[in-house]
Amino acid sequence: MNIGVDAAALGMANAMTSHTNNVNSGYWNPAGLIHLEDHELSLMHANYFANIAQYDYIAYAKPIDDESAWGISLIRFGVDDILNTTELIDSQGNIDYNRISLFSTADYGVTFSYARRLQVPGFQYGVNAKVIRRIIGQFASSWGFGFDAGLQFEKNDWMFGLMLRDITTTYNVWSIDEAEYKKIANAIPGQNQELPESTEITAPKIQLGFSKKFNIRYDYSLLAAANVNMVFTKTNDLFSSDFASIDPALGFEFGYTDLVFLRAGLGNFQNIQQIDNTEKVGFQPNIGLGFQYKGIQIDYALTNLGNQSAALYSNIFSVKVDLGLFRN
Repeated sequence: MNIGVDAAALGMANAMTSHTNNVNSGYWNPAGLIHLEDHELSLMHANYFANIAQYDYIAYAKPIDDESAWGISLIRFGVDDILNTTELIDSQGNIDYNRISLFSTADYGVTFSYARRLQVPGFQYGVNAKVIRRIIGQFASSWGFGFDAGLQFEKNDWMFGLMLRDITTTYNVWSIDEAEYKKIANAIPGQNQELPESTEITAPKIQLGFSKKFNIRYDYSLLAAANVNMVFTKTNDLFSSDFASIDPALGFEFGYTDLVFLRAGLGNFQNIQQIDNTEKVGFQPNIGLGFQYKGIQIDYALTNLGNQSAALYSNIFSVKVDLGLFRN
């Protein structure tokens, strides 16, 4: 749930909290759904780890009236066709390759979003209810639930955003198949003798954002955006303490007649420990390209350009469609 969605956003290093204004706002800041003018559909696909993992996303949103909107989205991140070798060797020590089977491990996230305009001019808010489903073949599975809340404010062409992710903590409860677990309990003598913990908690995160769009003559525009992402735990983020860790992000979008877009962003600033125990600051540079025509928008992003961060690069494609095009 932390990777991000929409190639346009990923090309800008996820600096989206303040200005997101379409169907993908259900992920970035549900308050942005209030800007919808009609039904919208979004699709995205990406491959990770040399095509081993598949990351897919679909979302739909529509206005309810002039003051409110709603949306729903589904994310899946999975690795399929993993070899299950737990029964490769039988009780007599014989190896039988016919005993190998396949399984998948996948995480699913379903988000229900609602947005409403406040009576105060320029303000809108949104909320998310999330259901998390995680499956590791026949070995284990979990259910989880969480909530987000977002706020946006616009004044003098400046846009500001606040996103509170997992505000009550997102709580996952695991169910582990003990019979399957026993098959691997003695794979390494003296290890894995106890079942893993059955609960998993995601700590809250605060995201602050601001942005402004500059119009250059009549045909050109430049959108500049920044995010400050804060999580209440100690991590390898650029600014880190026992209380909280902060990771900034910067994104830019150059547009021509709202038809063609070039994007760039810097994010994922991390303190990375080297093999000689020294540290360096790693960051993730992203670039992107987009094309929009009559309500259909196709975007591409290349993340971690130049391999400057600990993350691997990935090619990401997404499509956004204004379904009002098909209304008679």
